[in-house]
Amino acid sequence: MSSLEIIPELAVDQEECRELMRGGSKTFSAASLLLPADVRVAATGLYAFCRLADDAVDLAEDPRGALGALRRRLDLIYAGTPAPIPADREFAQVVARYRIPRPLPEALLEGFEWDAQGRRYETYDDLTAYGTRVAGTVGAMMALLMGTDDAVALARATDMGVAMQLTNIARDVGEDARAGRLYLPLAWLREAGIDPDALVANPGFSPALAGVIERLLAAADVLYARAAVGIDALPTRYRAAMHAARLLYAEIGRAVERQGLDSVSSRAVVGWGDKARVIAKAIRASSRRHAPDDSPALPAAQFLVTAAAGCGAAAVARERPAYPWRRLEQRLVWTLELFERLERKEREAAQLRRARDAILERNVGKVIEQASPVEAMHEAPPWHRVEERIAWTLELFERLERHEQHVAASASAAR
Repeated sequence: MSSLEIIPELAVDQEECRELMRGGSKTFSAASLLLPADVRVAATGLYAFCRLADDAVDLAEDPRGALGALRRRLDLIYAGTPAPIPADREFAQVVARYRIPRPLPEALLEGFEWDAQGRRYETYDDLTAYGTRVAGTVGAMMALLMGTDDAVALARATDMGVAMQLTNIARDVGEDARAGRLYLPLAWLREAGIDPDALVANPGFSPALAGVIERLLAAADVLYARAAVGIDALPTRYRAAMHAARLLYAEIGRAVERQGLDSVSSRAVVGWGDKARVIAKAIRASSRRHAPDDSPALPAAQFLVTAAAGCGAAAVARERPAYPWRRLEQRLVWTLELFERLERKEREAAQLRRARDAILERNVGKVIEQASPVEAMHEAPPWHRVEERIAWTLELFERLERHEQHVAASASAAR
Protein backbone atom coordinates (compact mmCIF):
# COMPACT_ATOMS: atom_id res chain seq x y z
CA MET A 1 0.00 0.00 0.00
CA SER A 2 1.18 3.53 -0.72
CA SER A 3 0.37 5.21 2.59
CA LEU A 4 0.98 4.50 6.25
CA GLU A 5 -2.48 5.90 6.83
CA ILE A 6 -4.25 3.00 5.18
CA ILE A 7 -2.53 0.04 6.88
CA PRO A 8 -5.34 -1.22 9.15
CA GLU A 9 -3.15 -2.96 11.74
CA LEU A 10 -1.45 0.35 12.57
CA ALA A 11 -4.70 2.14 13.42
CA VAL A 12 -4.50 1.64 17.20
CA ASP A 13 -0.85 2.73 17.36
CA GLN A 14 -1.60 5.79 15.25
CA GLU A 15 -4.46 6.82 17.51
CA GLU A 16 -2.27 6.52 20.63
CA CYS A 17 0.35 8.70 18.95
CA ARG A 18 -2.29 11.28 17.99
CA GLU A 19 -3.44 11.43 21.62
CA LEU A 20 0.14 12.07 22.74
CA MET A 21 0.42 14.95 20.30
CA ARG A 22 -2.92 16.49 21.27
CA GLY A 23 -1.97 16.41 24.92
CA GLY A 24 1.65 17.41 24.48
CA SER A 25 2.00 20.20 21.93
CA LYS A 26 -1.05 22.16 20.83
CA THR A 27 1.12 24.28 18.53
CA PHE A 28 2.68 21.30 16.74
CA SER A 29 -0.72 19.62 16.63
CA ALA A 30 -2.37 22.66 15.04
CA ALA A 31 0.34 22.95 12.37
CA SER A 32 0.26 19.21 11.62
CA LEU A 33 -3.42 19.43 10.66
CA LEU A 34 -2.33 21.16 7.46
CA LEU A 35 -0.09 18.27 6.39
CA PRO A 36 -1.33 15.71 3.87
CA ALA A 37 -2.56 12.59 5.64
CA ASP A 38 0.41 10.31 4.89
CA VAL A 39 3.05 12.68 6.21
CA ARG A 40 0.83 13.79 9.10
CA VAL A 41 0.71 10.17 10.31
CA ALA A 42 4.49 9.87 10.02
CA ALA A 43 5.03 13.22 11.78
CA THR A 44 2.74 12.11 14.59
CA GLY A 45 4.75 8.91 15.05
CA LEU A 46 7.97 10.92 15.08
CA TYR A 47 6.55 13.36 17.63
CA ALA A 48 5.26 10.54 19.85
CA PHE A 49 8.64 8.81 20.00
CA CYS A 50 10.45 12.09 20.77
CA ARG A 51 7.91 13.01 23.44
CA LEU A 52 8.03 9.64 25.20
CA ALA A 53 11.82 9.60 25.04
CA ASP A 54 11.99 13.06 26.61
CA ASP A 55 9.58 12.08 29.37
CA ALA A 56 11.42 8.80 30.00
CA VAL A 57 14.59 10.73 30.86
CA ASP A 58 13.02 13.81 32.42
CA LEU A 59 10.80 11.87 34.83
CA ALA A 60 13.17 9.03 35.64
CA GLU A 61 14.69 8.51 39.07
CA ASP A 62 17.72 7.10 37.24
CA PRO A 63 18.17 9.21 34.06
CA ARG A 64 21.35 7.35 33.06
CA GLY A 65 19.49 4.03 33.20
CA ALA A 66 16.59 5.54 31.25
CA LEU A 67 18.98 6.72 28.52
CA GLY A 68 20.50 3.24 28.28
CA ALA A 69 17.02 1.77 27.87
CA LEU A 70 16.20 4.35 25.17
CA ARG A 71 19.32 3.50 23.21
CA ARG A 72 18.40 -0.19 23.36
CA ARG A 73 14.92 0.71 22.08
CA LEU A 74 16.58 2.63 19.24
CA ASP A 75 18.67 -0.47 18.42
CA LEU A 76 15.45 -2.47 18.09
CA ILE A 77 13.81 0.22 15.96
CA TYR A 78 16.69 0.24 13.49
CA ALA A 79 16.75 -3.57 13.47
CA GLY A 80 13.10 -3.53 12.39
CA THR A 81 11.94 -5.25 15.59
CA PRO A 82 10.66 -2.41 17.79
CA ALA A 83 9.65 -2.86 21.41
CA PRO A 84 5.91 -3.42 21.95
CA ILE A 85 5.28 0.29 22.45
CA PRO A 86 2.96 2.10 19.99
CA ALA A 87 5.31 5.06 19.55
CA ASP A 88 8.27 2.74 18.89
CA ARG A 89 6.33 0.70 16.33
CA GLU A 90 5.23 3.89 14.56
CA PHE A 91 8.71 5.37 14.60
CA ALA A 92 10.14 2.12 13.22
CA GLN A 93 7.75 2.49 10.27
CA VAL A 94 8.93 6.08 9.79
CA VAL A 95 12.63 5.14 9.97
CA ALA A 96 12.23 2.37 7.40
CA ARG A 97 9.96 4.24 5.01
CA TYR A 98 11.73 7.61 5.00
CA ARG A 99 15.30 6.34 5.42
CA ILE A 100 16.04 8.35 8.57
CA PRO A 101 19.81 8.15 9.27
CA ARG A 102 20.50 6.90 12.77
CA PRO A 103 22.76 9.85 13.78
CA LEU A 104 19.66 12.07 13.88
CA PRO A 105 17.71 10.30 16.66
CA GLU A 106 21.02 9.50 18.40
CA ALA A 107 21.74 13.23 18.56
CA LEU A 108 18.26 13.77 20.01
CA LEU A 109 19.02 11.32 22.82
CA GLU A 110 22.33 13.08 23.42
CA GLY A 111 20.39 16.31 23.97
CA PHE A 112 18.22 14.57 26.54
CA GLU A 113 21.41 13.33 28.18
CA TRP A 114 22.65 16.93 28.45
CA ASP A 115 19.35 17.81 30.15
CA ALA A 116 19.80 14.96 32.61
CA GLN A 117 23.29 16.25 33.41
CA GLY A 118 21.86 19.69 34.20
CA ARG A 119 24.16 21.39 31.72
CA ARG A 120 24.26 25.14 31.39
CA TYR A 121 25.44 26.99 28.30
CA GLU A 122 28.10 29.66 28.47
CA THR A 123 27.62 31.18 25.01
CA TYR A 124 24.93 31.46 22.36
CA ASP A 125 26.87 28.98 20.21
CA ASP A 126 26.85 26.52 23.10
CA LEU A 127 23.10 26.96 23.40
CA THR A 128 22.60 26.31 19.68
CA ALA A 129 24.52 23.04 20.11
CA TYR A 130 21.87 22.01 22.63
CA GLY A 131 19.01 23.33 20.48
CA THR A 132 20.41 21.42 17.51
CA ARG A 133 20.17 18.15 19.40
CA VAL A 134 16.74 18.49 20.99
CA ALA A 135 15.00 20.35 18.13
CA GLY A 136 17.23 20.73 15.07
CA THR A 137 17.16 16.93 14.81
CA VAL A 138 13.36 17.03 14.60
CA GLY A 139 13.53 19.72 11.91
CA ALA A 140 15.91 17.59 9.85
CA MET A 141 13.77 14.46 10.25
CA MET A 142 10.64 16.40 9.26
CA ALA A 143 12.41 17.58 6.10
CA LEU A 144 13.15 13.96 5.21
CA LEU A 145 9.50 13.02 5.79
CA MET A 146 8.58 15.64 3.22
CA GLY A 147 11.02 14.28 0.67
CA THR A 148 13.84 16.80 1.00
CA ASP A 149 17.41 15.59 1.48
CA ASP A 150 19.13 18.58 -0.13
CA ALA A 151 21.89 20.04 2.08
CA VAL A 152 20.70 23.65 1.90
CA ALA A 153 17.06 22.72 2.65
CA LEU A 154 18.22 20.57 5.56
CA ALA A 155 20.27 23.48 6.90
CA ARG A 156 17.14 25.65 6.89
CA ALA A 157 15.15 22.85 8.58
CA THR A 158 17.68 22.71 11.42
CA ASP A 159 17.50 26.52 11.65
CA MET A 160 13.78 26.24 12.21
CA GLY A 161 14.12 23.59 14.88
CA VAL A 162 16.71 25.61 16.78
CA ALA A 163 14.54 28.76 16.48
CA MET A 164 11.63 26.88 18.05
CA GLN A 165 13.81 25.74 20.94
CA LEU A 166 15.05 29.30 21.53
CA THR A 167 11.41 30.44 21.63
CA ASN A 168 10.57 27.73 24.16
CA ILE A 169 13.51 28.80 26.34
CA ALA A 170 12.45 32.47 26.21
CA ARG A 171 8.89 31.53 27.17
CA ASP A 172 9.84 29.20 30.04
CA VAL A 173 12.52 31.17 31.92
CA GLY A 174 10.57 31.26 35.19
CA GLU A 175 9.27 27.71 34.94
CA ASP A 176 12.76 26.37 34.23
CA ALA A 177 14.41 28.39 37.00
CA ARG A 178 11.89 27.17 39.58
CA ALA A 179 12.80 23.61 38.52
CA GLY A 180 16.51 24.36 38.94
CA ARG A 181 17.21 24.66 35.20
CA LEU A 182 18.78 27.53 33.29
CA TYR A 183 19.17 27.67 29.52
CA LEU A 184 19.83 31.37 28.84
CA PRO A 185 23.46 31.95 27.77
CA LEU A 186 25.45 32.61 30.94
CA ALA A 187 27.63 35.18 29.20
CA TRP A 188 24.55 37.18 28.18
CA LEU A 189 23.26 37.13 31.76
CA ARG A 190 26.56 38.35 33.17
CA GLU A 191 26.74 41.10 30.54
CA ALA A 192 23.33 42.24 31.77
CA GLY A 193 24.53 42.22 35.38
CA ILE A 194 22.57 39.10 36.36
CA ASP A 195 24.05 36.38 38.57
CA PRO A 196 22.92 33.06 37.00
CA ASP A 197 22.95 31.21 40.33
CA ALA A 198 20.90 33.93 42.00
CA LEU A 199 18.35 33.80 39.18
CA VAL A 200 17.82 30.08 39.75
CA ALA A 201 17.80 30.39 43.54
CA ASN A 202 15.29 33.25 43.53
CA PRO A 203 13.62 33.65 40.12
CA GLY A 204 12.53 37.23 39.60
CA PHE A 205 11.80 39.49 36.65
CA SER A 206 13.83 42.61 35.97
CA PRO A 207 14.45 45.00 33.07
CA ALA A 208 17.90 43.44 32.70
CA LEU A 209 16.40 39.98 32.31
CA ALA A 210 13.88 41.39 29.82
CA GLY A 211 16.83 42.51 27.70
CA VAL A 212 18.30 38.99 27.66
CA ILE A 213 14.94 37.46 26.72
CA GLU A 214 14.47 40.07 23.98
CA ARG A 215 17.94 39.24 22.64
CA LEU A 216 17.12 35.54 22.52
CA LEU A 217 13.81 36.15 20.70
CA ALA A 218 15.64 38.34 18.17
CA ALA A 219 18.10 35.49 17.52
CA ALA A 220 15.14 33.13 17.02
CA ASP A 221 13.53 35.54 14.55
CA VAL A 222 16.68 35.55 12.42
CA LEU A 223 16.48 31.76 12.20
CA TYR A 224 12.72 31.80 11.48
CA ALA A 225 13.40 34.13 8.53
CA ARG A 226 16.06 31.77 7.20
CA ALA A 227 13.70 28.83 7.67
CA ALA A 228 11.10 30.48 5.44
CA VAL A 229 13.52 30.15 2.53
CA GLY A 230 13.89 26.43 3.19
CA ILE A 231 10.13 25.98 3.19
CA ASP A 232 10.08 27.31 -0.37
CA ALA A 233 12.19 24.28 -1.35
CA LEU A 234 9.54 21.86 -0.12
CA PRO A 235 6.86 20.38 -2.38
CA THR A 236 3.85 22.71 -2.51
CA ARG A 237 1.55 20.50 -0.46
CA TYR A 238 3.81 20.73 2.62
CA ARG A 239 4.50 24.45 2.67
CA ALA A 240 1.35 25.59 4.46
CA ALA A 241 1.96 23.28 7.42
CA MET A 242 5.60 24.30 7.78
CA HIS A 243 4.78 28.00 7.53
CA ALA A 244 2.11 27.38 10.18
CA ALA A 245 4.66 25.76 12.50
CA ARG A 246 7.14 28.58 11.88
CA LEU A 247 4.61 31.38 12.40
CA LEU A 248 2.84 29.74 15.34
CA TYR A 249 6.07 29.32 17.27
CA ALA A 250 7.18 32.85 16.36
CA GLU A 251 3.81 34.04 17.68
CA ILE A 252 4.75 32.60 21.09
CA GLY A 253 7.61 35.09 21.05
CA ARG A 254 5.17 37.89 20.22
CA ALA A 255 3.02 36.76 23.17
CA VAL A 256 6.08 37.02 25.44
CA GLU A 257 6.67 40.54 24.12
CA ARG A 258 3.05 41.51 24.72
CA GLN A 259 3.43 40.66 28.41
CA GLY A 260 6.45 42.90 28.69
CA LEU A 261 9.02 40.12 28.15
CA ASP A 262 8.17 38.83 31.63
CA SER A 263 8.32 35.06 31.27
CA VAL A 264 9.07 34.61 34.96
CA SER A 265 5.77 35.73 36.49
CA SER A 266 3.59 33.96 33.92
CA ARG A 267 3.84 31.71 30.89
CA ALA A 268 2.86 33.29 27.59
CA VAL A 269 0.21 31.46 25.58
CA VAL A 270 -1.23 31.93 22.12
CA GLY A 271 -5.02 31.75 22.12
CA TRP A 272 -6.92 29.74 19.56
CA GLY A 273 -8.27 32.90 17.98
CA ASP A 274 -4.71 34.04 17.27
CA LYS A 275 -3.75 30.52 16.17
CA ALA A 276 -6.56 30.42 13.64
CA ARG A 277 -5.47 33.74 12.15
CA VAL A 278 -1.84 32.62 12.03
CA ILE A 279 -2.84 29.42 10.24
CA ALA A 280 -4.75 31.44 7.64
CA LYS A 281 -1.66 33.64 7.21
CA ALA A 282 0.52 30.54 6.83
CA ILE A 283 -1.65 29.17 4.06
CA ARG A 284 -1.37 32.43 2.18
CA ALA A 285 2.40 32.52 2.77
CA SER A 286 2.74 29.11 1.12
CA SER A 287 2.10 30.69 -2.29
CA ARG A 288 4.82 33.34 -1.92
CA ARG A 289 8.52 32.94 -2.60
CA HIS A 290 11.38 34.30 -0.47
CA ALA A 291 14.81 35.46 -1.58
CA PRO A 292 17.23 32.52 -1.81
CA ASP A 293 19.55 31.86 1.15
CA ASP A 294 22.15 29.16 0.61
CA SER A 295 24.18 30.01 3.72
CA PRO A 296 25.50 26.98 5.58
CA ALA A 297 23.85 25.48 8.64
CA LEU A 298 24.69 26.74 12.09
CA PRO A 299 28.13 25.33 12.94
CA ALA A 300 26.59 23.20 15.67
CA ALA A 301 24.09 21.70 13.22
CA GLN A 302 26.40 20.91 10.32
CA PHE A 303 26.87 17.30 11.46
CA LEU A 304 23.12 16.69 11.05
CA VAL A 305 23.15 18.05 7.51
CA THR A 306 26.15 15.88 6.64
CA ALA A 307 24.40 12.80 8.04
CA ALA A 308 21.09 13.38 6.23
CA ALA A 309 22.04 14.94 2.89
CA GLY A 310 21.45 12.55 0.00
CA CYS A 311 20.08 9.80 2.26
CA GLY A 312 17.42 8.81 -0.32
CA ALA A 313 14.37 10.57 1.12
CA ALA A 314 13.88 12.51 -2.12
CA ALA A 315 13.68 9.25 -4.08
CA VAL A 316 11.02 7.97 -1.67
CA ALA A 317 9.01 11.16 -2.20
CA ARG A 318 9.03 10.74 -5.98
CA GLU A 319 7.24 7.41 -5.57
CA ARG A 320 4.26 8.96 -3.78
CA PRO A 321 1.05 9.67 -5.68
CA ALA A 322 -0.05 13.31 -5.91
CA TYR A 323 -3.31 14.27 -4.22
CA PRO A 324 -5.41 17.39 -4.81
CA TRP A 325 -4.06 19.25 -1.76
CA ARG A 326 -4.51 22.69 -3.30
CA ARG A 327 -8.28 22.36 -3.07
CA LEU A 328 -7.95 21.54 0.61
CA GLU A 329 -5.85 24.66 1.21
CA GLN A 330 -8.52 26.79 -0.46
CA ARG A 331 -11.23 25.23 1.71
CA LEU A 332 -9.16 25.88 4.85
CA VAL A 333 -8.61 29.53 3.95
CA TRP A 334 -12.35 30.00 3.44
CA THR A 335 -13.18 28.21 6.70
CA LEU A 336 -10.70 30.13 8.84
CA GLU A 337 -11.81 33.45 7.40
CA LEU A 338 -15.43 32.51 8.08
CA PHE A 339 -14.62 31.76 11.72
CA GLU A 340 -12.80 35.09 12.00
CA ARG A 341 -15.90 36.92 10.76
CA LEU A 342 -18.10 34.94 13.17
CA GLU A 343 -15.86 35.80 16.10
CA ARG A 344 -15.95 39.50 15.15
CA LYS A 345 -19.74 39.42 15.00
CA GLU A 346 -19.87 37.67 18.38
CA ARG A 347 -17.68 40.38 19.91
CA GLU A 348 -19.83 43.14 18.42
CA ALA A 349 -23.00 41.48 19.71
CA ALA A 350 -21.47 41.15 23.18
CA GLN A 351 -20.57 44.86 23.19
CA LEU A 352 -24.15 45.79 22.27
CA ARG A 353 -25.50 43.57 25.05
CA ARG A 354 -23.18 45.16 27.60
CA ALA A 355 -24.24 48.66 26.51
CA ARG A 356 -27.92 47.70 26.76
CA ASP A 357 -27.43 46.22 30.21
CA ALA A 358 -25.52 49.28 31.41
CA ILE A 359 -28.48 51.47 30.40
CA LEU A 360 -30.89 49.14 32.16
CA GLU A 361 -28.74 49.11 35.28
CA ARG A 362 -28.64 52.90 35.46
CA ASN A 363 -32.34 53.41 34.85
CA VAL A 364 -34.23 50.29 35.82
CA GLY A 365 -32.27 48.40 38.47
CA LYS A 366 -35.13 46.03 39.14
CA VAL A 367 -35.32 44.99 35.52
CA ILE A 368 -31.67 44.04 35.61
CA GLU A 369 -32.26 41.70 38.53
CA GLN A 370 -35.01 39.97 36.59
CA ALA A 371 -32.93 39.92 33.42
CA SER A 372 -29.72 38.53 34.95
CA PRO A 373 -30.56 34.88 34.22
CA VAL A 374 -31.30 35.85 30.63
CA GLU A 375 -28.06 37.81 30.43
CA ALA A 376 -26.09 34.71 31.37
CA MET A 377 -27.69 32.88 28.48
CA HIS A 378 -26.54 35.61 26.09
CA GLU A 379 -22.87 35.79 27.04
CA ALA A 380 -20.50 35.76 24.09
CA PRO A 381 -19.70 32.18 23.11
CA PRO A 382 -16.20 31.20 24.26
CA TRP A 383 -13.58 30.93 21.53
CA HIS A 384 -13.00 27.25 22.25
CA ARG A 385 -16.30 26.56 20.48
CA VAL A 386 -14.79 28.07 17.34
CA GLU A 387 -11.66 26.00 17.98
CA GLU A 388 -13.83 22.90 18.06
CA ARG A 389 -15.45 23.93 14.78
CA ILE A 390 -12.03 24.39 13.20
CA ALA A 391 -10.87 21.00 14.48
CA TRP A 392 -14.06 19.34 13.25
CA THR A 393 -13.70 20.95 9.82
CA LEU A 394 -10.05 19.97 9.50
CA GLU A 395 -10.85 16.41 10.53
CA LEU A 396 -13.63 16.32 7.95
CA PHE A 397 -11.19 17.41 5.26
CA GLU A 398 -8.74 14.78 6.54
CA ARG A 399 -11.38 12.08 6.06
CA LEU A 400 -12.13 13.40 2.58
CA GLU A 401 -8.45 13.36 1.69
CA ARG A 402 -8.06 9.85 3.10
CA HIS A 403 -11.00 8.74 0.97
CA GLU A 404 -9.29 10.24 -2.09
CA GLN A 405 -6.16 8.26 -1.23
CA HIS A 406 -8.15 5.04 -0.97
CA VAL A 407 -9.74 5.71 -4.34
CA ALA A 408 -6.36 6.45 -5.92
CA ALA A 409 -4.79 3.34 -4.35
CA SER A 410 -7.68 1.16 -5.55
CA ALA A 411 -7.44 2.57 -9.07
CA SER A 412 -3.67 1.96 -9.07
CA ALA A 413 -4.17 -1.64 -7.89
CA ALA A 414 -6.80 -2.25 -10.58
CA ARG A 415 -4.33 -1.13 -13.26
